[in-house]
Amino acid sequence: MKTSKAAAQDSFEMEGYEGHFSELGGYTVGYETYTADSDPSPLFKGLPDDHCQCPHWGVVLKGKLTYRYVDGTEETIGEGEAYYARPGHLPLLHAGTEVVEFSPTDNLKQTMDVINKNMESSS
Repeated sequence: MKTSKAAAQDSFEMEGYEGHFSELGGYTVGYETYTADSDPSPLFKGLPDDHCQCPHWGVVLKGKLTYRYVDGTEETIGEGEAYYARPGHLPLLHAGTEVVEFSPTDNLKQTMDVINKNMESSS
């Protein structure tokens, strides 16, 4: 099994964000690009502690990505670094960033259901 950004099964775009996703053996690989600084924390309202509970593993190809955790810690991952984002986090997106991220598909779906509901109610 393999995939690429160009061959991704699903795509999602909103201002400042573009994502392309495919499932591989129970995990979703996401090719994400951030074109604007953004704090999407309001989109996670309704999840436990209003934080993402889905773990993610990834690599920052370009730019940087910050995760803030429910315990008050914060971690910024820079270009060329691999990372693990444990459950209980909120992302801060930085313009000019590209990542490849892997997430358990079932957990990610639960999170995306809440995010999509929050996006619909805010528009």
